[in-house]
Amino acid sequence: MDINNIIESIRANRIRITDHADEEAQVDKLSFEEIFFSVIQGKIIEDYPKDKPYPSCLIFGQNFRGEPIHSVWAYNEENKWSVLITVYRPDPNKWMNWQKRRK
Repeated sequence: MDINNIIESIRANRIRITDHADEEAQVDKLSFEEIFFSVIQGKIIEDYPKDKPYPSCLIFGQNFRGEPIHSVWAYNEENKWSVLITVYRPDPNKWMNWQKRRK
């Protein structure tokens, strides 16, 4: 998956936010503005090419204050829309450098 496709869909306002992502953003007190910012300057740290109905990926980025954010996005090649599946503040006990899962 190419993060540039997701970034372009954010900039073009071709995004869908799942109810789950909306709820998780509220729980972690994340605004969509800072979530989108984290993607635009972020990077893909895990790919899920077999996800249905569209391939997805986990993106690591930081908000305006440099705090880590993880977001899972799916991308529909046909209509060029992205779907924010979930978003959260990663747990430092589960992630090394916010980018690799601890075993």
